[in-house]
Amino acid sequence: MTGKVLELFITKDNTEKTRLKVNKIFLDEFGIYDDKFYNKNLMRSILLTSLASYKLAQESNITLDTGSLGENILIDISPYHLKAGDRVQIGETILEITQNCTLCKGLSSVDSKLPKLLKSDRGVFIKVISAKNEINVGDRVKLLTC
Repeated sequence: MTGKVLELFITKDNTEKTRLKVNKIFLDEFGIYDDKFYNKNLMRSILLTSLASYKLAQESNITLDTGSLGENILIDISPYHLKAGDRVQIGETILEITQNCTLCKGLSSVDSKLPKLLKSDRGVFIKVISAKNEINVGDRVKLLTC
């Protein structure tokens, strides 16, 4: 199954606007450069989310701006059927799914229905296996299974 990267985000902790939409991200085995989670928890440093999560919220009359789910990479196909150990290729970068994204209190502050609604569909955490060092908006996404 193939798709593409729709949007990219990094999280800053020292700016007025903490979530920044960017056209490319630079990454290595420690995560995304310039992201506040870089080299913190390698199993949870990059969040991959599908447009399907936003559509699910919209179907429940919850309007969210992209980036609201905390994702670093937003793609147009769903990786939620994949399991830990499965891989995703974005451009020339190989990433491995480490776990499903756990729910956080921040979702409740957006809408009280979100945590239950997106319980299994918020995103997946991934780690870098091999990197070209960058991912760009529009890059091809290929879901790989073990």
